Amino acid sequence: MTGTILNGAAILIGGILGLLLRKQLSVQRQLTIKLLLTVLVIIVGLRMTWMSLGGGFWPVLKQLGILILSMMIGNLIGKLLHLQKGVNRLGQYAQKKMAPADATKSGQVGDAFVAATLLFCVGPMAILGALRDGLTGDWHILGVKALMDGFATMALVSTLGWGVILAAVPVVAYQGTITLSARLLAHVLEDRALMDSVNATGGMLVFCLALIILEIRKVEVADYLPSLLVAPLLTWWWR
Repeated sequence: MTGTILNGAAILIGGILGLLLRKQLSVQRQLTIKLLLTVLVIIVGLRMTWMSLGGGFWPVLKQLGILILSMMIGNLIGKLLHLQKGVNRLGQYAQKKMAPADATKSGQVGDAFVAATLLFCVGPMAILGALRDGLTGDWHILGVKALMDGFATMALVSTLGWGVILAAVPVVAYQGTITLSARLLAHVLEDRALMDSVNATGGMLVFCLALIILEIRKVEVADYLPSLLVAPLLTWWWR
């Protein structure tokens, strides 16, 4: 739960700072922060994958084969389930809620709460980070997400008001539930090979997020989420 607690705290701190400062970060500072966070995402993602490949030529080749197959099959399942389209619809709804409005308008606090909750919970990083935290105790993905959410909260409170800070509650509840559920299932993946396949696949998905942040390539990461389930199944089958 370390990563989730950090995430909730970052939203609270970011919101308080945003209310106190009441000014937007300069464009140059936003670009600098964006670049630093992207570097962290790349490091975390590639580190996860690299450390899960194992040693020796054939084990590495086998793990890469499982990684590629799991992502291909997972993407096919994700497209059939329309996961990315669902995430996009939620994102569009949140964007409408984020439209600047009079802070005294009835329902403004509720709109800010809903918009921020969707923004912080819908992304794949929330799922990947919470799963990683629950399965291995590694909170680094959620640590990077906490920084992102903290800076986002600072920017949002200036236009949407203090209701954005309330999103910390559902974020902690949502990610905490995933983490605790993953912890209960961790014993099923006690086999090192099964855990490595999940970590290797998750690392590649985290790396793909960097491509989206830098606007290098539009990767429909949500459609690849089923790969996290396919990877250990392939590993178990390919013994």
